[in-house]
Amino acid sequence: MKFLRILFATAFALAASHAAAQAYPGKAVKMIVPFPPAGATDVVGRFLAQKLGERWGQSVVVENRPGAGGSIGSDLVAKAPADGYTLLMATSSTHSIGPSLSKLPYDPIKDFAAIAHVANVPNVLVVSPTLPVKDIKELIALAKSKPGQLNFASSGNGTIVHLNAELFKMLAGIDMQHIPYKGTALSIPDLASGQIAMLFDSLASVMPHIRSNRARPIALNGRTRSPLLPEVPTFAEAGMPAFDTYTWFGLFAPAGTPKDIVAKVHADVLAALQAPDLRDRFASVGAEPVGGTSEAFVARILADTAKWAQVIKTAKVKIE
Repeated sequence: MKFLRILFATAFALAASHAAAQAYPGKAVKMIVPFPPAGATDVVGRFLAQKLGERWGQSVVVENRPGAGGSIGSDLVAKAPADGYTLLMATSSTHSIGPSLSKLPYDPIKDFAAIAHVANVPNVLVVSPTLPVKDIKELIALAKSKPGQLNFASSGNGTIVHLNAELFKMLAGIDMQHIPYKGTALSIPDLASGQIAMLFDSLASVMPHIRSNRARPIALNGRTRSPLLPEVPTFAEAGMPAFDTYTWFGLFAPAGTPKDIVAKVHADVLAALQAPDLRDRFASVGAEPVGGTSEAFVARILADTAKWAQVIKTAKVKIE
């Protein structure tokens, strides 16, 4: 009798879960973006939210909850009800870099259900228009001829912008000085004038400055060249295949969210990523849709976590 009660209880739970997934979403869904409006995470999140809303016939409301490198908004989702109505658009900063910089109020793996690897955005290495280099080899040669004299800007200690440059230094065997700013936009006047030698930034953020000739691109991360900068080689083409450091964006739910709901959202995200209008919108900001399985996404998070942990340790990076 006990076995039968367990069997019936299990069957009932499975049926209830399946019914919930079929009815999902029955109301508006909230998508938390743990960074300010108009940034790359916000732009990618809003594009996806609109497509999901169209598929579901329900509003997907984007709510910006910035602060503490994305950990405030991420923690909010980690502690939200696990019912599929609060989702997180997160990045490599919140889930692969943050754990090595400070003690987070959440576990990036255990406290979330990884739904989908939504997109990658290449990071571009730009140099000052006044710097006498036109490619990676010339930049490395110049840096080696002037050890510690060239500098690079970042959007703050421990940011992806900063860590990209630290990894580049390690792989190239060069020494440069770090100049942190409170945002890469604030560094552009100094880059244009030659006070700053170089900067890593997302393609979406730096394109206006490339177009205005205040920054010269010489290489970018990514599997292929960007249609926005077809003349600029990838780091692999430039002889640095190990420099694979694009920023990823992914959708998460709180741990414990019913598997049927996670599977439904995953399938709908993958369908949305195939929509021509969404792909065109992503391309307009340099974002590359990814998709794939949730398992492959988790593997990517773990691999990036290990990579950035080593960079942070070797470079002795401390947050401000």
